[in-house]
Amino acid sequence: MVQPEQLSAFIKQEAASLGFAACGIAPAARLEEDAIHLNEWLKKGFHAGMDYMQKHAELRVNPELLVENAKSVIVFLYNYYPSAMMGEDSPYLISAYTYGQDYHEVIREKLNTLILKLKEQIPDISIRGFVDSAPVLERAWATRAGLGWIGKNSMLISKRNGSYFFISELITDIELEYDEPMGGNYCGDCSRCMDACPTGAITDLRVVDANKCISYLTIENKGEIPEIFKGKYEKWIFGCDICQQVCPWNRYSTPHNEQAFEPSFTLFQLRKEDWNNMDNEQYKILFKKSAVKRAKFAGLMRNIEYLSGAD
Repeated sequence: MVQPEQLSAFIKQEAASLGFAACGIAPAARLEEDAIHLNEWLKKGFHAGMDYMQKHAELRVNPELLVENAKSVIVFLYNYYPSAMMGEDSPYLISAYTYGQDYHEVIREKLNTLILKLKEQIPDISIRGFVDSAPVLERAWATRAGLGWIGKNSMLISKRNGSYFFISELITDIELEYDEPMGGNYCGDCSRCMDACPTGAITDLRVVDANKCISYLTIENKGEIPEIFKGKYEKWIFGCDICQQVCPWNRYSTPHNEQAFEPSFTLFQLRKEDWNNMDNEQYKILFKKSAVKRAKFAGLMRNIEYLSGAD
C-alpha cells in the first residue's frame, strides 16, 4: 500500500510536470468559519444576481457533500500572467485570463490526466476534479493548503506567484500528507486595490459587493448595467484586472508558458470600429475557445454599447 507521504510527493511531482505553478494539500472538513462569512455575504445581497451562490451554499463549505467520505482536498495553482497586456492604446479591455483558450478546458484536461495516474496507483480511489465551475470555496481551500492568503481584494495572493493564477482542486477519499495553512495577512497597511477600484466594489477587507463589481456586471449580470457607473468603467468590456494590476505582490508575477493561453494575433489588433461593428459570426470565430463566450454575443455588445454611451 502506498503511504500518504509517498502519494503526496507523487501528486506534487506529477502536478509540476503538468505545468502547475504550485500544489498544496489540506484535510477535508467543513469550513466552519468560512460558512459564517459566506452567509453574512449572502445576507447582505453581495452575490447580486448569482442565485446559485445561495442555492448551493452548504455544498461550498462541506466537501463530503461533493465526494462521499472525503479525506483530502488537493489544490493547484496555474499561472496565466501574460507576457503582454492590452495597453492604453487598446480601444477596449478584457481581463487577461481570457486572452487565450478557456482555462476550464485546459486545466480540466490536466486534472483528468492526474486522476488517471492516481487510479493506476489506487484503483478504488474516489476522486473528483473541480475547475471554478462547481460549488467549491477554492480560495479558502488554497489558504488551508498553504498556497497563499486572501488579500483585501478577496483574491488569493502567493508570495511567489502574485495573484494571476487559476485555482483548481481534486477532492478524494484517501488520506494524504497535509501542508501547513498559510496563516497571516501580508497585505499590511496597503490599500491600493480598495483605492483603485473605480466603482467602490471592495466594501471592506476581503469583501466584494458583486452589485458594484465590473467583473460581475460585464460577465454574470444578465440585465442592464446601472447608469450610476457611467464613466467609471474605463475600457473594460469583459472582466476587470484593476485590483490585480495595482497589487504590489504582482511584481513577482512571471509570464506563463502555456501555449493555450497565448492570445490570437487578431485580438490585440482589433480597432474600436472592429469591436463596435462585430457581428455574431465574427464573435464566434474570435472567441470560439475563449472564456469570453460566457457573456455571449449579446452580453459583450451590451457592454460595448454601455461604454459607447459614456463617451
